[in-house]
Amino acid sequence: MIHLSKRHRTVPVRVGPITVGGDAPVVVQSMTMTDTTDAASTAAQCIELWEAGSEMVRVTVNIPEAAAAVPEIKQRMLDAGCNAPLIGDFHYNGHLLLTRYPECAQALDKYRINPGNVGTGKRRDEQFSTICKVAVDHNRPVRIGVNGGSLNQELVMARMQENTDRGLGRTSEDIYNECMVLSAIQSTELAIESGLRQDQIIISCKTSKPVHLIEIYRALAKQTAQPLHLGLTEAGMGTKGLVWSAAAMGALLTNGIGDTVRVSLTPRPGGDRREEVYAACELLQSLGLRSFAPSVTACPGCGRTTSSTFQELAERVQGYIRDTMPRWKQEYQGVEELTLAVMGCVVNGPGESKAANIGISLPGTGEAPTCPVYIDGEHATTLRGTGDELAAAFQKLLDDYVERKYPRRDPVGHAG
Repeated sequence: MIHLSKRHRTVPVRVGPITVGGDAPVVVQSMTMTDTTDAASTAAQCIELWEAGSEMVRVTVNIPEAAAAVPEIKQRMLDAGCNAPLIGDFHYNGHLLLTRYPECAQALDKYRINPGNVGTGKRRDEQFSTICKVAVDHNRPVRIGVNGGSLNQELVMARMQENTDRGLGRTSEDIYNECMVLSAIQSTELAIESGLRQDQIIISCKTSKPVHLIEIYRALAKQTAQPLHLGLTEAGMGTKGLVWSAAAMGALLTNGIGDTVRVSLTPRPGGDRREEVYAACELLQSLGLRSFAPSVTACPGCGRTTSSTFQELAERVQGYIRDTMPRWKQEYQGVEELTLAVMGCVVNGPGESKAANIGISLPGTGEAPTCPVYIDGEHATTLRGTGDELAAAFQKLLDDYVERKYPRRDPVGHAG
């Protein structure tokens, strides 16, 4: 059996009601794509992402109107029962917005600073320090978020020149990767000089290529005890974004590196922002690091499964779980550990169904039109009927199982 490496030991940082680092579980984070000045729609998306499994939510704070909207966004979240920490993402003018809008600084639970675009020369250090001092005044943590696409060019050019002058023969990619780590370490030192405590600082060094991300974070983990936020800075769309994110972060997480994660997917026009949250949750759940929702094992299909019924049932079951999980997690303790199987023929169907808490084995091509259902390894019933009839009957079995097997929580969230 493959075992995950021991977790890289980091300093615990408190972000609102959540602890990041130390012995705390790896945390899922996402970011809204609404106009922050529209407080109602931004708060609605924050709540939607939280219900999908995002434990911290980040919003862009780029203009005065956005900063002015932050307190209302936070209040709307709280009024809806959403206690996810709200993070402000600052570039270029964060030092101005946080000082001119103290209500924004107070409403946010964490500030994200990109040291590559807070200014140049002496202005860079002054403006970076200003944000840190606001964080000190409001007792807020910060994430020092270095990005490959907006890396401090003064630092890069100095290292490039050194490479040329000394004939070191290093590639530009090697120098960029080294500069990302160096920027994060130097910025952490400046943040501490500006008054922040070590337990107020989280670090990220995001790039868009998995092999570089792995190299950078392995180096970073050797040089700092600060909690590390993982993610490709631009993962891309669809399959590409999912695979590249899983390859990069999976390699790091299995080696014990990473305290928060974000899967930065590019959604299709009009697409569902929650997809990146589902992906992050599935990544952590696949590695056995967290459990967020019941998992559904489903047959991939082959020539034995010419009917699409099992595919339609698997999709409906997965959709029902996602829609119902916000209520289930409030009402039942441990329901996220539930396992289900929707299988398409007799080859692996009964075996996988018996291994799940609830499993159904649909008939393959030429098999008898019956669907045995197994509950906790035992044959419980046999279903027959159309796709809609099977879905309704299987959903009822699922609801009955959850009601019977998982203890209810009391109104404040404890098991009753």
